[in-house]
Amino acid sequence: MGIERDFDRVIDNTAHEDDSEEQIIEQSLRPTNFSEYIGQERLKKNLKLAIDAVKKRNDGTTLDHVLLYGPPGLGKTTMANVIAHEIGANIKVTTGPAIERAGDLASILTNLQEGDVLFIDEIHRLRTAVEEILYSAMEDYKLDIVVGKGPAANSIRLDLPHFTVIGATTRTGSIAKPLRDRFGISQRLEYYKIPEIEKIIKRTAGLLDTPINDDAAEMLAGRSRLTPRIANRITKRVRDYADVNGDGIIDKKIATDALKLMEIDSLGLDPADRNMLELILENYGDRPVGLTTIAALTGDEVSTIEDYYEPYLIQLGLIEKTPRGRKVTPKAREHLKNLD
Repeated sequence: MGIERDFDRVIDNTAHEDDSEEQIIEQSLRPTNFSEYIGQERLKKNLKLAIDAVKKRNDGTTLDHVLLYGPPGLGKTTMANVIAHEIGANIKVTTGPAIERAGDLASILTNLQEGDVLFIDEIHRLRTAVEEILYSAMEDYKLDIVVGKGPAANSIRLDLPHFTVIGATTRTGSIAKPLRDRFGISQRLEYYKIPEIEKIIKRTAGLLDTPINDDAAEMLAGRSRLTPRIANRITKRVRDYADVNGDGIIDKKIATDALKLMEIDSLGLDPADRNMLELILENYGDRPVGLTTIAALTGDEVSTIEDYYEPYLIQLGLIEKTPRGRKVTPKAREHLKNLD
């Protein structure tokens, strides 16, 4: 009884009546197989090879544990679901912060079936005690449980079904080496190219039953920070604008007006991005500044700046990492000047 309750608390694979329409739409936009998944060709090629090899051997072995890492919004969760679909496995979804105690993980592992996929998002946030139980579970498919306390404590080793762990993280450096070494497949998701983002936007608009012109799709792709999650979000907001202020068709004028309303500029920067760059320039000019100082200036968490804002700004060459801190580049200064 207790195991079932704990299991339900940390695992959630189904839609609920109280899910928002936005969440339901988001789930429906996710591709379910490699042929639908746009971009990440190198990643797909390597994963498909590993999956095909397991299928060809057909000897009861499961896919090696998979670690997916990279900036947020690039499709790590979507790829985990695609992998599960491609190998014909059920997927159980949880997050590192949700597994608070070793007993939570034990509940999850003992409820897995042969061949299941266990997806752990934000795996770098697992507690040490939980992590240590995962070591033997991933390597030997064994679960070590300590029953009792003090001198009367007794260790019991349970057999687990063969399963595949898929971990997702934005911070590989925060994962302990013993855990990282247990992943047989470790792959980074890269930022997308503009033509790939354009395809994603057209696919999303099609699934939303919203006509979109090529030039409008190209414009939205250029403002989407090379990130599918943001591309989908912008497409939905522009769709709303087109429904209210037009005839439901996204053309270049509708896209331009909607992006202006959202204050997303030609590089895909939003007010928060520009505010951060302006505050650094205003207070430090060309001097380098540390992340904690930037966080104090903007009122954001250091992790938010490091995981969300900084990667794209570095990708565009607007911020430079130096041994002494971050510097705003001349390119960023010029971009902000042209917006005035």
